[in-house]
Amino acid sequence: MKISTKARYGLRALVDLAVHSSGDQVPLISIAQRQELSANYMEQVFSSLKKAGIVKSIKGSQGGYILAKRSCDITVGEVIRAIEGEILIVEEEEARDDASLIYNSMKQCLQEQVWSKITESICQVIDHITLEDLMKDYEKLNQKEVLMYYI
Repeated sequence: MKISTKARYGLRALVDLAVHSSGDQVPLISIAQRQELSANYMEQVFSSLKKAGIVKSIKGSQGGYILAKRSCDITVGEVIRAIEGEILIVEEEEARDDASLIYNSMKQCLQEQVWSKITESICQVIDHITLEDLMKDYEKLNQKEVLMYYI
C-alpha cells in the first residue's frame, strides 16, 4: 500500500492547522504558504476533510478553517480514510465460478492469513496516532531547532 501525495499533504496541512489555530480559524492560503503547497490543491484536500467532518470552514473575509473536533479525537487513520477511502493492502478478488477448489482455497488462505492481517496491523497503528500526538512531536522538534546554537 502506498499513501498518496494528497493524503500526505493533507495530514501535513491538518497538523499545521492544529498547531497554528489556537481556537481561531486559519486561512487556507496561510497553511498552503507555510507548507509550500498550492492553495488550489489544498482546497481539494480540505473539501474531503470537511465532508468527513474533520474540519469546518468559516466564510467571509476573515474566514478559514478550524478543526471540527478536538485534536485528540482525530486520528491519522481517519484523515487518510477521508482522503483516500478504505485502507486495503490487497483488494479482495471476485469469486470465480470456474475456479478450482485448490485455487479458491489458496486465495482464501492468503486473504485471511496474510492480506487481512497486514491491513489490520496498519489500521491499528494509524488509528492510535492522533493529531494531538503529531502536534506534540512537531512542537518538540521545533523547540529543539530554536534552541540549537551554531558556532
